[in-house]
Amino acid sequence: MRVLVTGRNGQVGWELARALAPLGEVVACDRETADLSRPETLAPLVAEVRPGLIVNAAAYTAVDRAEEEEALALRVNGESVGVLAEAARKAGALLVHYSTDYVFDGTADRPYTESDPTSPVNAYGRTKLAGEQAIAAAGGDWLTFRTTWVYGVRGRNFLRTMLRLAGERETMRVVADQIGTPTSARMIAELTAHAAAQAMRERSAGHFESGLFHMTAADQTSWHGFASTIVDSARATRGDAIKVRTIEAIDSEAYPTPARRPAWSVLDNGRFDRRFGLTRLDWRRALALVMDDLAEH
Repeated sequence: MRVLVTGRNGQVGWELARALAPLGEVVACDRETADLSRPETLAPLVAEVRPGLIVNAAAYTAVDRAEEEEALALRVNGESVGVLAEAARKAGALLVHYSTDYVFDGTADRPYTESDPTSPVNAYGRTKLAGEQAIAAAGGDWLTFRTTWVYGVRGRNFLRTMLRLAGERETMRVVADQIGTPTSARMIAELTAHAAAQAMRERSAGHFESGLFHMTAADQTSWHGFASTIVDSARATRGDAIKVRTIEAIDSEAYPTPARRPAWSVLDNGRFDRRFGLTRLDWRRALALVMDDLAEH
């Protein structure tokens, strides 16, 4: 079986190329060969590759810039996702796609379930919700995984930013009133591989059901808590290279951004756990594994 992966150079796409290898021949595409800003190129790509499984890890993820580029973000996260879903249906392929906690407004007082009403507070969230809806409307076989606070060894992400700043500054100020679950790209890729393998077996047996699932690490923290744990871990291995001595907790109002962020981004993963029977690591343990990966690099 051929596995088509988009977003090869992204933090999740890079991990997927390794994690999906046991499932078949992985054809991992970068923006040059799978450009979601050009929806018209996607159906010919799927027809050429003839995959049994498509994993879409490409997305417009510049949350703040999306406030000014919503049309482009919608083309990538919405329109192209719909085109890919339709192409997957015609090819008889299973489509796996990723979405975000940003489809919610962050006002809940408990973890969000898949059945909770969506209400995005920013352009990025609106475009990702459009992608979810386009996949469901296409009518093929699909799995959509909502995840949160993604980080990894590659790309621009919170982990790498905190490590850089911790090596440059003695004091850092980090938002403490936004709560969510840091989820590593490595963990996302490994869970995806297991879930996709099960889904392909279900399809072969004739009892597969498409669905939307929340898929994050276990437990929750604030950005401040995440930053503090990152620095503590780095200090244990990097010693004097870590200069920061104080990590000040601040409110979101003290760090204004063009795009609003949900204050509460914790997702209930019960449906995923029941369907796929997998153990999701606590976010601290998952972070430790990524820190080990960074040390090896």
